[in-house]
Amino acid sequence: MQKFKLDSLISLKNKGLLFQLMLWLTISCGGLLALPGSTLSILRLDQFVSSNAHFIGLGMIVGFAYLISGVLNLALDASIAHLTQKKVIQTVESKVLLLDPAERALLREFFLQGSTKLTLPQDEEAVKSLIKSSILECLGNERHYAIHGPTADYKISMHAREYLNRQVLRLPAGEPSQEEMQLLIRSRPHFVGGIVQPRKHAA
Repeated sequence: MQKFKLDSLISLKNKGLLFQLMLWLTISCGGLLALPGSTLSILRLDQFVSSNAHFIGLGMIVGFAYLISGVLNLALDASIAHLTQKKVIQTVESKVLLLDPAERALLREFFLQGSTKLTLPQDEEAVKSLIKSSILECLGNERHYAIHGPTADYKISMHAREYLNRQVLRLPAGEPSQEEMQLLIRSRPHFVGGIVQPRKHAA
């Protein structure tokens, strides 16, 4: 993972240097071709420009083409990111309307425990489903236990937070009564008690 990040940083740095090089190449070649002959004579560049005009023109074309391709790539990346985000939001909206009891109970745990991060079993079907629908995000910190199986830390995604209100999660509007609290406790996910216990069974 660290090697991948290092390679990515090196790649970005090299791309930045190449972009600056092409920018200066385009400006320099364009400037030489655009300067009037009198100015070139003063700078003693007239003979150089006249004898290498085709190379200078080629350099400007290459640099300009690279810059245009870079701008188009940025625009394409921005469009893809926008469409991806739009698709994620649509997926979250659709899933929120179709939460099953297990998924709803799991999401209630974030509110009942007053935590933005919970350790959950990775093999639980509700966890897998909420990950697939972009409602949960895995934060890593994966562990494997002989009894509980693999676990990891999860949080509710930023895209999903605005859709998960008390009404959606079927939480009481105000302070829950004793009867409502008993119902919430009975509907908690079956794995909650085991996960919050001290982790004595690490494999």
